Amino acid sequence: MKKIFLSFLIAGGIVNGAAAQGTLSGDLQMNLNSFIRDESIHASDNPLYDKYMSGGESWLSLRYNYKGFTAFARLDAFHNSNLKTPTQGLSAYGIGAFSLSKEIQGLTITGGYIYDQIGSGILFRAYEDRGLLIDNALVGIHLKYKLADNITVKAFTGQQKQLVDGNVTGRYKPIIKGFNAEGDFNAGDKLRLSPGFGVLNRTLDDNSFGIVKSNVLNQPVGDQFVPRYNMYAFTGYNTLTYGDFSWYVEGAYKTHEAIKAPNEVTQAQDYYFDRSGTVFYSTLGFARKGIAVNLTGKRTENFVMRTSPVETILEGMLNWQPVVARLRPQRLIARYTPASQDVSEMAGGADVLISPKENLDITLNYTHINKLDNVKLYREVYGEVEYRSAEKWIVIGGAQYLYYNQGVYQQKHKDVTAVTPFAEVTYRITPKKSIRVEAEYQHTEDDFGSWAYLLLEYNIAPHWSFTAADMYNVEPRDGGVKTGGSGQHYPYLFVAYSKGPHRVTLAYVKQTEGINCSGGVCRYEPAFSGVRAGITTTF
Repeated sequence: MKKIFLSFLIAGGIVNGAAAQGTLSGDLQMNLNSFIRDESIHASDNPLYDKYMSGGESWLSLRYNYKGFTAFARLDAFHNSNLKTPTQGLSAYGIGAFSLSKEIQGLTITGGYIYDQIGSGILFRAYEDRGLLIDNALVGIHLKYKLADNITVKAFTGQQKQLVDGNVTGRYKPIIKGFNAEGDFNAGDKLRLSPGFGVLNRTLDDNSFGIVKSNVLNQPVGDQFVPRYNMYAFTGYNTLTYGDFSWYVEGAYKTHEAIKAPNEVTQAQDYYFDRSGTVFYSTLGFARKGIAVNLTGKRTENFVMRTSPVETILEGMLNWQPVVARLRPQRLIARYTPASQDVSEMAGGADVLISPKENLDITLNYTHINKLDNVKLYREVYGEVEYRSAEKWIVIGGAQYLYYNQGVYQQKHKDVTAVTPFAEVTYRITPKKSIRVEAEYQHTEDDFGSWAYLLLEYNIAPHWSFTAADMYNVEPRDGGVKTGGSGQHYPYLFVAYSKGPHRVTLAYVKQTEGINCSGGVCRYEPAFSGVRAGITTTF
């Protein structure tokens, strides 16, 4: 792979010398964390705060295009990075991704690290999310062929990338194969159909199969079964658009295989059940001037899609399940964001946007999530009003009520019920200067207790942005029980400078433990205390 990367650099040098022959582009992202120990918020007692004191990660990408040929390479560097495991340092360096692609008379051939998905991603999605250090690229061969102007088919085979300490080029051993066909048809002046279907096969390697088989044989006789090397999964989906209506529907099925039982089902480690799985997902939208309505529903049963049954949490994910609950930008509301459940979930949501005037929007939302046995998981009632004056003011106000099952989402014993009113005001001082104030208050007698949050942001376009914020634990609790301690402050100071394609950021952060979500995927993270710096650029 080093030779491949060097060849890309040589190709890039040739392109620079003769730009008319092709184009070379790229981007750079660098993050740096400085860890400052703070026992008062439990940002301590792990190697990051006790020994390393600093860490970070970098990605440098290069892409060369010439007459239907594309070469791509990305250099990954992790030096005591806390992205993968927030309490541990990950160090690895090397060519984290590369690919060679050529289009030949409607057929596109790609070899290397491939990012793609089938349908909405329920069956298969190979993607990168640096916020959670998800990089589950398929390392193999990908073919895409345009049968007609409105019909495309693709097929792929390979192994999923695995990032481990000291190695950015690792791969999970099981083999993944897939096929996908999609169409796009007009069936009249107002009716449009975009159907598709997909098939996926995952074959276990001998080592993964042996681990599963050994664990199954150690289970009680009534719970033993014969594991399978192969799992097959299928999906069919369609988007129907008619006038002001849009309807997406998808149904997926996977054959019997071993799946690891959730923590709340059994406390035993590596306990497996033999199950097939299904997902039904649909969204129905209606929009015209002054009003928009969107309804979402999803039913999931034992639809665990991983490189092998051995993997858990964010490891070895083959797919991405759409999240019915909305990811809220408000700092306090985002603390209790529910992650999609792949074993048992029945979810529904309704969103309504009303615009009685051009400068006034009213948003209403309700979300209802249970397990299939009717165990209550999540409830949200949300309302928001946004008013925009002709030139100077944007005013937003609203409130949220939520119920959050911490036993399922965070493996904590006591659930959370909270009410959170919020307000946000943006004032444009001049065409280039603006100030934004955000205030929230979350009232709850559960988890860590109630919180207050205040943010002040000042922007000087196009170069500078300054932010100061504080999150205050009004009456500290532990699992809903008063601790008797005084309130705790979590300050946040941030500055960003942008010039052309370059952006530099610097922040001082104290952050309580809680949920971090990115791209619809959520994970629980411990408290953080320290300084964060970042650089991004494109060329």
